[in-house]
Amino acid sequence: MNIMNVKKRVTVLLVTILITSCVQNDDFDIPVLAIEESVIPESGIIGIGAVLGSLAQEQLKDDAEAIITFDTPDQFVQGYVISSDRAGNFFKELIIQNAKENPTAGIRIAIDVNPMFTSYEFGRKVYIKLAGLSLGISNGVPTLGVLDGKVIGQIPSFSQNEYIIRSSEITTITPLELGIEDFSNNKLSMFIKINDVQFNKDAVLGTTTHTFAAEPTDQYDGERILESCTLGYSCILSTSTFSDFKGVLLPEKQGSIEGILTKNFFGDAFNIVINDPTALVFDNPERFDFSCGTADIAGTTVLFSDDFETQTNRKPITGNGWTIFTQEGTETWEAYTSDGTNPSQGISARVSSYGSEDERTIAWLVTPSINLDQQEGETLHFETSNSFADLSNLDIVFSKNWDGNPTTIANARWITLSEGYIIQNSDDFDEWYSSGIIDLSCETGVVYIAFRYTGSDTEDFDGTYELDNISIDYN
Repeated sequence: MNIMNVKKRVTVLLVTILITSCVQNDDFDIPVLAIEESVIPESGIIGIGAVLGSLAQEQLKDDAEAIITFDTPDQFVQGYVISSDRAGNFFKELIIQNAKENPTAGIRIAIDVNPMFTSYEFGRKVYIKLAGLSLGISNGVPTLGVLDGKVIGQIPSFSQNEYIIRSSEITTITPLELGIEDFSNNKLSMFIKINDVQFNKDAVLGTTTHTFAAEPTDQYDGERILESCTLGYSCILSTSTFSDFKGVLLPEKQGSIEGILTKNFFGDAFNIVINDPTALVFDNPERFDFSCGTADIAGTTVLFSDDFETQTNRKPITGNGWTIFTQEGTETWEAYTSDGTNPSQGISARVSSYGSEDERTIAWLVTPSINLDQQEGETLHFETSNSFADLSNLDIVFSKNWDGNPTTIANARWITLSEGYIIQNSDDFDEWYSSGIIDLSCETGVVYIAFRYTGSDTEDFDGTYELDNISIDYN
């Protein structure tokens, strides 16, 4: 064999080895690396809650876009990793919380590193050096990174080991159990568990079951409605269209979900993001749906109605079988009329947390009992308006097991009437919007229908809703 052929064969062999070794494959084992435990004095550790508190103080003095920059040497925050990019649902971010169970604070770290799960496994304790980093609100979530003009940018990859120090401790994370109704800004970036939830029936009970994030309309993220099977509240499960499980079908049953509480890209709505599909345990076949849909025309005979014209302006709604109940806070449904730029239709029912100074507001307006077995073809119609709803929420729910006692409202099972349209914050605040005609005819038994308002005195959640021309009819 001549020397040139030997060289060619060796070259081909080397190229083949190089090509094979460069094939991208994220399904690999995490390397076992020895960690030399860093000695960080307790005096240099600042709690995540304290760091977030410092930002909140600056926001009060300055504005919601305030940013603080750390320059004191040898200061660290410590926490436990609760995010994982192994399945591709997180990208160039690390989320930590301050305790392995019953956390009280969490924070996001923006860093130009991918993947991260090979170094920062779920449950690993880490220390974040603060000097040189800045903290601000990014996409509605407190985020640590480097200051890039007037925004929080990513920590450069070459600074990874300078700012993030691994501990040898890897622990079990116990999720914080919350109801959707308990979501708040001070629960952001925590690993939570929500029990008794299901996906909206339109995504799983129609002719085609939706995937997590592989529908033609999904861009960047797939957003799927999760509904509480106990109190009727709903939230969004957000999944990246780059995740490994984007094409997995959503489960039809109900159950529990574990994930991180965060916000959407615009920072104006709470989202749940999971590390991978094992976070869902949907093993209960019993669903709670209102599935009559909409009707083409309303019933011809009035069963219950109210236009609130007999109410006294600025006084709580009374009479006509209504139950009003303030579950949290001090605000309630009251009669209201206005001739300004947001005119009422005569007198309407209004509720608002604006100026209440209440940390949280939940106010109920409930119809008298409606017996759906005594007639046929029942329908519901109403109209809504608002004054800058912000992130406050009005939803329409019904219950078949509430006993009529206001003090037991929170313990009853309420199911969302998802077909009825309610004015959105993006709609014109000086207009009134029809709910459409909601078909009630497939339900049976005695039900209560409730208009439930959720808000607070914080700027993001302090909106106002008005309600008018409610009519339940039948044929």
